[in-house]
Amino acid sequence: MSDYAQLPILGNTLGQRTATPLHVLTITPFYPTERDETGGCFVAEPLGALSRIGITSTVLAAQPFYRRRVRSSEVGVHAQWIRYPSVPGGVGLPSAGAFLFATIVGRVRQLHSSAKIDLIHAHAPLPCGHAAMLLNVELGVPYVVSVHGLDAFSTAQVHGKAGQWCRRISRRVFKSSQRVICVSERVREQVLEDMGASCRTSVVYNAVDQQLFSPATEPEPAQMILSVGNLIPIKGHDTLIKAVASISGDFPELRLEIIGIGAELSRLEDLAARANISDRVRFLARQSRVQVADAMRRCTLFALPSTYEGLGCVYLEAMCTGKPVIGCRGQGIAEVIQHGRNGFLVGPENEKELAVAITMLLRSTRLRENLGRAAHDLILDRFTLTQQAETLARIYRECTA
Repeated sequence: MSDYAQLPILGNTLGQRTATPLHVLTITPFYPTERDETGGCFVAEPLGALSRIGITSTVLAAQPFYRRRVRSSEVGVHAQWIRYPSVPGGVGLPSAGAFLFATIVGRVRQLHSSAKIDLIHAHAPLPCGHAAMLLNVELGVPYVVSVHGLDAFSTAQVHGKAGQWCRRISRRVFKSSQRVICVSERVREQVLEDMGASCRTSVVYNAVDQQLFSPATEPEPAQMILSVGNLIPIKGHDTLIKAVASISGDFPELRLEIIGIGAELSRLEDLAARANISDRVRFLARQSRVQVADAMRRCTLFALPSTYEGLGCVYLEAMCTGKPVIGCRGQGIAEVIQHGRNGFLVGPENEKELAVAITMLLRSTRLRENLGRAAHDLILDRFTLTQQAETLARIYRECTA
């Protein structure tokens, strides 16, 4: 039996087809797993909405062999995880796409012969975009590539000659694609700054599951700030802890909850201890999607002073629950948050400005309610999964016309 005989293809529901059906092969390094159902949810969650408007999807989730073996989450569309050979670390990233291509080309050829692939959607230029480019050469199937962060050419994470190699391959991937899909105008700027205006780009913002991230129906609890993000320096959790410490005397009941894992945990715990607020800060590690949504509903406000953010799904999710949100100026989320109307924007690494914003929100129930209501309305107006799927479907059809 073939590798794909048992592989589920997410199809559209009878009677809901609005155009000629398309079969899209998604190749992604980001996808929910049994251990982490939040990872890659921004790739998985739109697929259901796409199926309802005539887009069938097959998902290959790519994982280098040296990482711990994972299994797909039971939530959403099933993906087949592909383990491919790769040199660990940044030095192996430039060649990872070629290894991934060599691993999957036979399977994709077999799938293409049994259920014609109309388009490949690769997430991130390396390694998946590179593999999609090679599949395009081998099988003649067009591809689009999504860029989810500001490091569009992988030169921030990979330095030296390996970084230069990453940049050259990424440029080839972008140039050969039918479309480069960016999650914000800020990300598109990063791509075009290097590629030039002739590069074919579109902005498709991430979206929110409005049923999962629905507003709270119970009264607001005691004062609690929530932050969700990997515990890495760019997320600004240290700035947030310092801001909370600076106003803790004015708000005896104030608490801070941080959801996420990462290498910064010990340093952040030490920072909270030195600021004498260890009893006010809870590090909740990794949480499920339902737990994250529940935490957003019970918080007083959401803050993530990230300094290197292409967009940030967690801001949109918190806004959907009707909570006031604080982000940083100059990041992708600044295209969504209108300062003083549906949230607050502060300067990167500016703990004093962040403390002022938090104080204003904690002192005024009416301000919180007004900002939260405007944030919720904006998400329903522009950032639902249905709207995202319709935009993606239009791009898919343009690229396969």
